[in-house]
Formats: sequence, structure tokens, C-alpha cells
Amino acid sequence: MTAAPNKTSTTPGAQLPASAISPPLGQSSTTPDTRLRAVSLAAAGAGAGTDTHCPYCALQCAMTVTPAVPEPTIAGRDFPTNRSGLCRKGWTSAALLGHASRVTTPLLRGADGQHRPIDWEQALDLIADNVLRTRAVHGPDAVGVFGGGGLTNEKAYQLGKFARLALGTSRIDYNGRFCMSSAAAAGNRAFGLDRGLPFPLADLDNAHTVLMLGSNVAETMPPFVQHLAGAREAGGLIVVDPRRTATAEFTGDGAGLHLQPVPATDLVLLLGLAHIVIADGLANTEFISKRTHGYDALARSVASWWPERVQSVTGVPVQQLRETARLLAVGAQRGGSYILTGRGVEQHVDGTDTATAAINLALLLGLPGSTTSGYGTLTGQGNGQGGREHGQKADQLPGYRKITDPAARAHVAKVWGVEPEDIPGPGLPAVELLASLGKPHGVRTFFIHGANVAVSAPNASEVLEGLRQLDFLVVADFFMSETAREAHLVLPVLQWAEEEGTMTNLEGRVLRRRAVLSPPAGARSELWIMSELARRLDAPSSFSSDPETVFTELRAASAGGLADYSGIDYAMLDAGAEAYWPYPAGSQGTPRLFLERFAHADGRAVLTPVTPSSRSARDTLFTGATLALVTGRLLEHYQSGSQTRRVQALSDAAPRAELLIHPLAAQSRGILDGARVTIANGRGTVRCTATYSRAIRSDTVFLPFHFPAEENANLLTSAAVDPISGMPEFKASSVTVTADTPIHAPADAVSEQAGSLDAALEAVA
Repeated sequence: MTAAPNKTSTTPGAQLPASAISPPLGQSSTTPDTRLRAVSLAAAGAGAGTDTHCPYCALQCAMTVTPAVPEPTIAGRDFPTNRSGLCRKGWTSAALLGHASRVTTPLLRGADGQHRPIDWEQALDLIADNVLRTRAVHGPDAVGVFGGGGLTNEKAYQLGKFARLALGTSRIDYNGRFCMSSAAAAGNRAFGLDRGLPFPLADLDNAHTVLMLGSNVAETMPPFVQHLAGAREAGGLIVVDPRRTATAEFTGDGAGLHLQPVPATDLVLLLGLAHIVIADGLANTEFISKRTHGYDALARSVASWWPERVQSVTGVPVQQLRETARLLAVGAQRGGSYILTGRGVEQHVDGTDTATAAINLALLLGLPGSTTSGYGTLTGQGNGQGGREHGQKADQLPGYRKITDPAARAHVAKVWGVEPEDIPGPGLPAVELLASLGKPHGVRTFFIHGANVAVSAPNASEVLEGLRQLDFLVVADFFMSETAREAHLVLPVLQWAEEEGTMTNLEGRVLRRRAVLSPPAGARSELWIMSELARRLDAPSSFSSDPETVFTELRAASAGGLADYSGIDYAMLDAGAEAYWPYPAGSQGTPRLFLERFAHADGRAVLTPVTPSSRSARDTLFTGATLALVTGRLLEHYQSGSQTRRVQALSDAAPRAELLIHPLAAQSRGILDGARVTIANGRGTVRCTATYSRAIRSDTVFLPFHFPAEENANLLTSAAVDPISGMPEFKASSVTVTADTPIHAPADAVSEQAGSLDAALEAVA
């Protein structure tokens, strides 16, 4: 894990023309480049503002926030990840700071179901009384905690400590289990360490070939696309997605390839690419010999996945498979090749194995541990990386330590001033934790911080029922989210521009979040809330309300762990230092991991054979009249939409869920463009508008997951999980689609809306 000097490309070709982000809302956009717009700090107008980072995704774009009336102004700031660009969400992020629907006082739900204000002393005493009562009657594990990947490092760290020491429970997990868990498990399996990108994002600038699987960065983190310019110019951008997404559009005009596989066949696709790399002599045999274990077993495991067989399963033509393997091999010699995975290939019951197959392919080509090539996974949530490193996960302690490791327990116990046996053992991963809500031997009192599980969890109707069966539900939020509406008690907390702290972006780079504005008088920091509750519960150890004090303790707790932050402090971050973990005290940090050795004891990476699982744990797709449902994000919205649906400009641009359906699939079901449809399976029913799209396979439909109530896509998704990571099966559900009002128009009228049959067939893999 040796560090190398940071490389930030300054070549003109490293940025897309006029590169980052969104045209003004209300203007049309028809091509990827016109969706994006560069705004320099000078052009935006520099004022007496505070430098901080965007509250949304893990790109953590740098921005300057200046207090103003009626709302603060936002300016993009020059920074290696975003180079002054922001997406629509970033540009409009200040709209929420003074929003009229902000929660500004604790709210207690009465017998009539209405929430009414109470003061903080009453609220905290009520929480403490319920915790003590629940523990006395049902035991400590009847109290549970659910955290979020948007919490600062300080809050994530202290929430884990609070759960285990103040509440005495093992029942803590977080919504990152729905995001990064499979990629993390695969990274630990192969490398001995999980960091989303084990290299600075700017390293992609000069790449010849970039293979992206299951990620639509042009809409989920638009400033990212600047870093794909080099691969586009070399004709080496390869995007794998069942949809012709905005990102896939970047492969047009000779810039690369779009592979459009059958949903849930990504593992087979990757096995086939590995087969070609080995069979065609494209593997880096010197790297494999010197830096890996397990080649012989891996080679045997992919021997049966010859290209024609892979084509028959995935629908991806043999020619595209061979060209992908060739581009990756050639790219490694001409500037570099990178393989990047996202949730589209990971949010499956075989997500860990699929991510492992992507890593195996990268290792066969000798990409990881290089200064010019590599493998990475794209963290989604703002602090999805840091949030999973320091104690929110059911099986981890700070510093990415295993909670079952006696040495890890002893180290953390010493920092906390308790005995190792005072720290509970492993708890339940998110899906199991949520399934236990309100059950006789499950969680009875529940805390939720930074998550909206009523919308975001799989099989959402059952989760909602569990929330309603709880004896006491506490939700800390700044808006009345769909989950907060179910709470017995809602606690008003600070927004991003009102708090100090640190975040860790998708590169493993620790960043400073700075307070710009004073919060509403009734809102409180979650650190303060935990401190006050710990005192009332007579908890061991200390629980500070000061972020820097908490970060200092985090540094000590992480010291010597895989995610070592001990050499990082606020002063160096405020001075602009680049701080990539691991950053042991006395070091210069680690921008690039694995240059000399991997994190396993022998320093080698592990090639692990994986095979496609049976479909018994997931829906059987394409039986009878069913279609495959895939879910994902829209450019305008983030996560469950609890924040972005309140921003008028974003809501106006994407006010509701729309089902994308291929004209051929719609025609065969008598569905006209714009018709109201019902999407259903054994778990639930969704109703929304159908929109024709030739960008999707004819056997597949797409729903965004940002919307609640009858438009909630997660009413349809399965709670079946990956046995290794606990990741739910979000991305492959079998559904039927029917028109709410029967269409009696003649077939030729439907055909006319469907358009040219020849044009439609072009979108079918």
C-alpha cells in the first residue's frame, strides 16, 4: 500500500468540451455534451464565502457558499474531482437551507397521529425512559440503530460507539449496506482492503480504456464525465448497461462500445471476458505470477465460458466481447486501462461474486497496483466510504476493524476506556435488522439517522409495516420524510452547511465540511443529542458534542487499522492537504494503494473462482408476460428524494416517476405513450405513467427509486440478499405491466406511436 506522488492531469484533453454540468433548468438537452456545462469560479462570481463540499454524492464536489438573501449563493470551486463544475443538485443545494418545511423543534406524535412540538428536555427524557424500559423488558438487543452514508465521519463514528456503549446493543447497521456492501466484500476478498477508488480520480484522465459496469455517472455524478475524455478520444470508453443511458451515449461516434446485456447476467459477461483474456493470450502473466494467488483454479473456472455461450446468455455479441477484451489489454499498454463497477452490477444476490469477477478480470490484465491502470468501485452516498469505516456496520469497529477480532476489540476498548467484553458482538445486516422490527424477539425501540427506509429499503411495504409495529421510533432528520412521518418522535438536526466535520469521498480522500450558516434555533447537532442521551443513560466513556474532539478520538480508534486516520487532523485539512487513507501518523497518506503489495499478509492479491448462482434466490425473469425491472437514479434527484423533491426547480424538471418501456413491449401490451400503467408482482404494485424509450431493451423496464407512495419502486424489489454481503436484490425484479385503462385503439394507432420497427429493433441486444 505504498504511496506515490499525486498525479493531476493538466492536459486539455483531460476535460470534456465545456465540461461540467447541467444546462439551466428548463432548457432542453439532447446530447451528453449539452447536458453539461462548465462554470468557473470566476464566471460564477467569487465573494466572501466559505469553502466546503456538496451535500450529495461521493464525488463531494468542492464549492464556495456565500450567505445571501433570500438564500445563500453557490459557486463551483476548482478541485481535482469536479474542476469547478457542479450538477443540478449541487447548484440548487442552498434552496433547502431555509426551506419552509424544515423541522425546527422536536415533534411528538399524539394518539391522533398528529405530530406536535415539545421541548428538548422532554424529548431527551422520553427517549431515555423508552430505552431503559425496552432494555429492562426485552434486553439490550431490543434497541436498534440505523445510520446513513451521508453522516459525517464524526457522527458515523460516534453513532457506532453510542449504540454499543450507551444503548448496549449489537443491533446497528446503515443504509450503505444497500450501496457498497458487495463491492466492499469483493475488495476485501481480493485485495485485503476496501477503498472505493484506490487511486485519485484524476488518474482516469489519461486512460486509454475505461470499462464501466452498472454505473450511469453522466446523471448520478455529472462532473465525473470530465475524467472520461481521454478514453473517449482513444475510442476506449466501454459502458455496460441494459439501457442506453446518458453515460452510454458517450460511447457514440467511435468513442467506444455500449454492451447491453440481459439484466442480471453481468457475472456471465465478466466470466466470458476473463475466458477471452486467457484464451487469446492477453493476460499479464508476469503480474499474475509475481503478485497474485489462485490463477490455475480461476483459469479452470472460466474455461467453459467461451464467447458463443456467453452471447447466448447475455445477448452481447461475440464481436463486442472480443473487442472489449482487446481494448482492455491494448489500453494497459497505451496509457492505461481501468475497470469501474457500480450498483447496477452489485445490487444482486450474486453481487459480491460479480464484483469479484470484475476484479479477477482486472488482475488477469495486471491493472491493480499500477500508476496508470486499476480497478475501482464508485461509491454513491456522500460519505458512503467513511460511513462504513468507523463503526456503523453491524460487523465492524472503527478503522475498518472486525468486531470479532480480539485484538481489534482490545484496541478500541482502550480508546473508549472500557473493557473489551463491554463491546457487544456482531449484529444484524440491514435487511435482517429491518425485518426484525416490531417482532416478539426483535427490535422494539429504533433510532434512524440519515436514512429514509420507508422509501429506500427493498420490499418497502413490509419495512413500513415493521416501523408501525415498533414500541418507539425516533427519527433524526431536518424534514418530515416518509420515515419521519411514522416516528413517535422526530428530532430536528443540522443540515450540511450548518455543521463542522469531515467526509471521505469516493477516492478515500478525507475532506473538511465547514459551517457557513447558523442553524435554526431549535435544531441540534446529532453529536450533542448523543452526548445528552449518553449522560441520561449513564453510559460509560465520553461522548463529546464537539466535532474536532470526536475526530481526535476517531483518529486514535482507527490507528493501526486498515482505514487508519491517525495522521490526519483538522489543521492540515484546513490548510488544503491531500489526505488519502490509510494515513498513519508520520506518513504522507496513500493516494494510490497496492503499488508494492496488496493488503493480505503475503502481499498478494487473491484470484477467487466464482460461478453464476441458481436463480432460486431471485425472481425468475421473462416468464410468460413478465418483464425485468431495473431501478436507478435520475439526474435531478438523489436517493429517496426526500431532499431533492423539495427543491422546486428539480421537482419541476422531474415531478414524478415514469416507467421507461420499449415501444415493442408497450405495443404488445396495448400501452400508449403517456398512458397510466400498473407495474406489479407478488410483493406490491406501483402506478405511474409509461414513457416510450428505445434506449432500453424490449424485455426490460426502468423505474427511478426517488418517489414515495404508489410510485415507490421498492414496493416491487426483493429482500433476498447476497449471502456474503447482505446486499438486497434491487436490480432484477420480475414484473407485469398493464394499462390502467384498456386501450381500444386499433393496432396501427399503437404502431404509429411505437415508430419504426427497424429503429426500435436497434435498441434490442
